[in-house]
Amino acid sequence: MLEKLAAAENRYEELNIRLADPELIADRDAYAAVLQEHSELAGIVDAYRKYKNTVSERDEILGILGGSSGAVDREFREMLKSELDGKISEIACLENELRALIAPKDPNDSKNVFVEIRPAAGGEEAALFAAVLFRMYTRYAEGRGWKVETVDVNETELGGIKEIVFSVDGKGAYSRLKYESGVHRVQRVPSTESSGRIHTSTATVAVLPEAEEASVDLDPADVDIDIYRSSGAGGQHINKTDSAIRLTHRPTGIVVTCQDQRSQLKNKEKAFKVLYARLYELESAAKDKALSQERRSQVGTGDRSERIRTYNYPQNRVTDHRVELTLYKLEAVLGGDLDEIIDALITDDQARKLANADEN
Repeated sequence: MLEKLAAAENRYEELNIRLADPELIADRDAYAAVLQEHSELAGIVDAYRKYKNTVSERDEILGILGGSSGAVDREFREMLKSELDGKISEIACLENELRALIAPKDPNDSKNVFVEIRPAAGGEEAALFAAVLFRMYTRYAEGRGWKVETVDVNETELGGIKEIVFSVDGKGAYSRLKYESGVHRVQRVPSTESSGRIHTSTATVAVLPEAEEASVDLDPADVDIDIYRSSGAGGQHINKTDSAIRLTHRPTGIVVTCQDQRSQLKNKEKAFKVLYARLYELESAAKDKALSQERRSQVGTGDRSERIRTYNYPQNRVTDHRVELTLYKLEAVLGGDLDEIIDALITDDQARKLANADEN
């Protein structure tokens, strides 16, 4: 780890020199790239330098304590030991911080996302649960200052959701929401259940990073574009305007619809963004066998036995099975209080990446 940190510090100093080069400053794109790398290294270097200073201070205290048995009075010696304990504790915290900072980064972490939620096992109860999940993510996003926009939604007559696709725009959206991909299971008594029997239902969630057009190989000639009249809630305007868009990518069979916006142009723009995201995911999976069939692994089959998280209403319990974390605050979690769960998943993910890095 220390070798990597020293190399990062050397690179940071090299970039400091380059940023003062008039030729680089004159090249806007090159300058922006160097500035971006410099910014990414700044946090690592700051923490590393603080770590080195703290280690130096610890060693200085050890030197005083080890070489001054009779020259230091007892009271001062106790003060030094207390300070030494503080330095040792601070070094441990800084080491953990540095491990997290140098852990392999997901290149998509800074991107906005598209989230897809679909009911799986459980019929109408699963559709109602899908609507609950949508509200949960909406409130979580709002709490972090992120922007949520619906791309397409198909609702049931009872207020459930057959399918919803929505975008979340904001700093670090993918870095946190990516852990929500998978099968979510709910255990509760449906309002229509007269005997009070608990039902188990599931819904699938897929989180896709927004893709740049340049990063996806898409031939416009391969896409069929259909324009049709929007349906569902929305007033008279929706009933009178052909603004909904359906894109069909013939080579992959991917179909994307968008009817949330009144403007046909905006619907088309959003639909293409979702298409790019889905194609990006497929291409990424093809390049990396470890991520093969990523979307299928994200959502699973929707069977009740497959789940990343369980929401148990009778017990007021939420359990994330990946990190074996159980919280007894169901209402708060469904109200968007997801940080404790996501933070635990991030910590676990970083530990796994560091372990893999050490093995390699």
